[in-house]
Amino acid sequence: MTPADEILDIVDENDEVVGQAPRGEATERGLRHRCVFIEARDARGRLFVHRRTATKLVFPSHHDMFVGGVVGAGESYDEAALREAEEELGVSGLPRPVPLFKYLFESGRHTWWSKVYEVRCELPVRPQPEEVAWHTFLTDAELEEHLGRWTWVPDGLETYHRLREFRAARAEAGA
Repeated sequence: MTPADEILDIVDENDEVVGQAPRGEATERGLRHRCVFIEARDARGRLFVHRRTATKLVFPSHHDMFVGGVVGAGESYDEAALREAEEELGVSGLPRPVPLFKYLFESGRHTWWSKVYEVRCELPVRPQPEEVAWHTFLTDAELEEHLGRWTWVPDGLETYHRLREFRAARAEAGA
């Protein structure tokens, strides 16, 4: 089975399942589905950053500061977050990613419910070669330096900005 054949739940504006479709069809027709975004940091607190392979269905060869992907039909966000993080990082035994927030990503013909997580990966990573063409760990300052230089996946970039706002609001509420 190819990634395009993977069956996804199609959801409405309230994130309620309204049908199912193969991933390729969902992408081609712009059908709303579910995705997970996991911010993975190493033991030193650096962020895992990678460039997607040229064979990806959506945003090929773009950089991303999240691991993650689509939620399969019948799969929960939490199950997908752990599965995707372990697959893309090439590890097993990762701690369960911690959920932070959810939002609806909409951009042109792409739309999906996005649940955002964070996880600490203290294991040596061996990224999945079908998913990750290149990777490194960057400090927050190093990532900021590259934001204007590299081509980023639009949903990851939006998620990054929303995560910064989420953390700023949480810090302000706790202050």
